[in-house]
Amino acid sequence: MADITTHTLDRRSTNPLLVWGIAAAIPLMLLAPALWNGYPVLQSDTGGYLARWYEGHLVPSRSTMFGLYLHYGEHSHFWVNLAIQALATMWILQLTLRVFGLARPWRLFGSCLVLTLTTALPWLASMLLTDIFAGLSVLSLFLLVLHGDKLSGREKAALFVFTAFAAATHSATMGVLLGLCCVGWIARPFLRGRIKAAPLLQGMLSIAAGAIILVSANYALSGQVAWTPGGYSIAFARMLQDGIVTRFLNDHCPTQQFKLCPYRNDLPETADDFLWSRETVFNKLGRFPGMGDEMGYIAVHALADYPLWQAEEALMDAGEQLLKVATGENTDHPTMMHTYGIFRQFLPQQLKGVDAARQQKSHLTFGPMNLIHVPVALISTALVFALLIASIWRRRLDDVTLLMATVCLTLLGNAFICGVISGPHDRYGSRLVWITTFAVMIAAMRRWQRDETPKGLSPPA
Repeated sequence: MADITTHTLDRRSTNPLLVWGIAAAIPLMLLAPALWNGYPVLQSDTGGYLARWYEGHLVPSRSTMFGLYLHYGEHSHFWVNLAIQALATMWILQLTLRVFGLARPWRLFGSCLVLTLTTALPWLASMLLTDIFAGLSVLSLFLLVLHGDKLSGREKAALFVFTAFAAATHSATMGVLLGLCCVGWIARPFLRGRIKAAPLLQGMLSIAAGAIILVSANYALSGQVAWTPGGYSIAFARMLQDGIVTRFLNDHCPTQQFKLCPYRNDLPETADDFLWSRETVFNKLGRFPGMGDEMGYIAVHALADYPLWQAEEALMDAGEQLLKVATGENTDHPTMMHTYGIFRQFLPQQLKGVDAARQQKSHLTFGPMNLIHVPVALISTALVFALLIASIWRRRLDDVTLLMATVCLTLLGNAFICGVISGPHDRYGSRLVWITTFAVMIAAMRRWQRDETPKGLSPPA
């Protein structure tokens, strides 16, 4: 991020004022939602991450590493965190344009403007949540593995560290990145040397470093050498939503004693209602400490008992996840009572700023925005798959094709991991789908660049 200067935006620029003006304007553009709100945008899960520093124990699906990152910015009312997120976004978008030979200040500004107006990107950058790092880490890994030869040593080191940190902020992000690297190793023999072993190994090492960072942070805060818990419990809740848990209990309660047996006909219909509503059997039975072992047992054995049903639901959930891309899930004030409670308990000095924000005054609504965001996301998704299919049909293996392949694999991997384990949610789609719009823009700019290049010359690499 230190390279966001005149040098990185455009070495050949003859107007430094323009470059510096754009370098100042883009972060403000990306943080427009937070600036309008008067405080960083919060989400229902924000409180769980904030509490990690203060509670000192592990809870399901809440990365301790991201909790430490948030704690680092508390003194600034978290504006330091938002500045990091905005600068990281500008840096990675600029690097991506540069490796495609599109590094011009006006192109970077135009790309950020389009993404700000048509995608969830500025909301992700303005929010105290791990989601901004999901899409950025995919682009970071793409640059590190496939375009390391076009980057300086400092840039590659920074991308390595950024990818490792992003992987440590959320297990689903780490799973997507690991899946991309595994596909890279499988595809490498068939891609005529386009994927080299050393950069791919660097990508794998960055993910391994993220795993080490996460376990180390968990140990430092809780004294446990452990992964972030919750995988089985979250999968159990998804199976409950699909009706599998009720079937399992009906089949086994006559011979086995589960805590849930007396309630098997009164379970909530959705995973979110089961895990997060106040008045549920989950709360009565002790939540994760009281139910963790039983939920893990049922999740594993239900997978073995009903493999075909599980496979069918997995495909349906993954397919549904691909289509769930709306911005703003669980950012309205009524859904954030837990986060508000965390502020009240651990950060009461910030309640004045939180209460004054437009988000807490019910001024934040995403309905009108999603009239733009959802169609743009779905059209962009269709286009990246169409562009990839067209390139494969024509046997074209250029940089744009590799970008489209990376984006398509990311969407499929994310849909499978999130849809199958957690169940389909708009949040899981919106945090990644903006990179499809960016990829389509790059393909269009490269096509336009080729059309403008005089015959006999090649566009810059």
